[in-house]
Amino acid sequence: MKLGFSYREALPEEFRLLSMLHNIGAVTAERSLTVDEITKWTDLDASVVRSQLQKLRESGYVQLFEAGGVEKYHLTTTGITKVLTLYS
Repeated sequence: MKLGFSYREALPEEFRLLSMLHNIGAVTAERSLTVDEITKWTDLDASVVRSQLQKLRESGYVQLFEAGGVEKYHLTTTGITKVLTLYS
Protein backbone atom coordinates (compact mmCIF):
# COMPACT_ATOMS: atom_id res chain seq x y z
CA MET A 1 0.00 0.00 0.00
CA LYS A 2 1.43 3.37 -0.99
CA LEU A 3 0.77 6.38 1.20
CA GLY A 4 -0.15 9.71 -0.37
CA PHE A 5 2.97 11.42 0.99
CA SER A 6 6.54 10.57 1.75
CA TYR A 7 8.29 10.86 5.09
CA ARG A 8 10.36 13.70 3.59
CA GLU A 9 7.26 15.68 2.62
CA ALA A 10 5.41 15.02 5.88
CA LEU A 11 7.84 16.80 8.19
CA PRO A 12 8.79 20.45 8.35
CA GLU A 13 12.41 21.00 7.29
CA GLU A 14 13.65 21.68 10.81
CA PHE A 15 12.25 18.36 12.05
CA ARG A 16 14.11 16.53 9.31
CA LEU A 17 17.25 18.22 10.65
CA LEU A 18 16.28 17.22 14.19
CA SER A 19 15.89 13.62 13.06
CA MET A 20 19.22 13.72 11.21
CA LEU A 21 21.03 15.05 14.29
CA HIS A 22 19.57 12.17 16.28
CA ASN A 23 20.52 9.61 13.65
CA ILE A 24 24.14 10.76 13.51
CA GLY A 25 24.41 10.77 17.29
CA ALA A 26 24.57 14.48 18.16
CA VAL A 27 22.80 13.80 21.45
CA THR A 28 25.31 15.01 24.06
CA ALA A 29 27.69 17.92 24.48
CA GLU A 30 30.59 15.58 23.75
CA ARG A 31 29.00 14.56 20.44
CA SER A 32 27.95 18.09 19.43
CA LEU A 33 28.56 19.20 15.85
CA THR A 34 29.48 22.53 14.27
CA VAL A 35 27.32 24.11 11.56
CA ASP A 36 29.98 23.09 9.02
CA GLU A 37 29.85 19.47 10.18
CA ILE A 38 26.05 19.48 10.06
CA THR A 39 26.05 20.91 6.53
CA LYS A 40 28.36 18.10 5.40
CA TRP A 41 26.07 15.46 6.90
CA THR A 42 22.85 17.00 5.61
CA ASP A 43 23.98 18.55 2.32
CA LEU A 44 22.05 21.69 3.26
CA ASP A 45 23.28 25.25 2.87
CA ALA A 46 24.87 26.66 6.04
CA SER A 47 22.36 29.54 6.18
CA VAL A 48 19.49 27.04 6.10
CA VAL A 49 21.11 24.97 8.85
CA ARG A 50 21.63 28.06 11.03
CA SER A 51 18.02 29.14 10.54
CA GLN A 52 16.66 25.70 11.37
CA LEU A 53 18.94 25.34 14.38
CA GLN A 54 17.68 28.67 15.70
CA LYS A 55 14.06 27.49 15.40
CA LEU A 56 14.93 24.22 17.10
CA ARG A 57 16.77 26.06 19.90
CA GLU A 58 13.75 28.33 20.44
CA SER A 59 11.58 25.21 20.75
CA GLY A 60 13.97 23.66 23.26
CA TYR A 61 14.95 20.76 21.00
CA VAL A 62 18.58 21.73 20.35
CA GLN A 63 21.21 23.18 22.65
CA LEU A 64 24.22 25.31 21.77
CA PHE A 65 27.49 24.12 23.28
CA GLU A 66 30.67 26.17 23.07
CA ALA A 67 34.01 24.38 23.18
CA GLY A 68 37.19 26.36 22.79
CA GLY A 69 35.32 29.24 21.21
CA VAL A 70 33.64 26.94 18.66
CA GLU A 71 29.85 26.76 18.56
CA LYS A 72 28.46 23.23 18.43
CA TYR A 73 24.93 21.85 18.61
CA HIS A 74 23.29 18.76 20.02
CA LEU A 75 19.81 17.56 20.89
CA THR A 76 18.31 18.18 24.28
CA THR A 77 16.36 15.51 26.11
CA THR A 78 13.22 17.18 24.77
CA GLY A 79 14.66 17.01 21.24
CA ILE A 80 15.42 13.32 21.59
CA THR A 81 11.89 12.70 22.86
CA LYS A 82 10.45 14.66 19.91
CA VAL A 83 12.43 12.58 17.42
CA LEU A 84 11.21 9.37 19.02
CA THR A 85 7.60 10.54 18.76
CA LEU A 86 8.14 11.26 15.05
CA TYR A 87 8.92 7.57 14.53
CA SER A 88 5.90 6.24 16.40
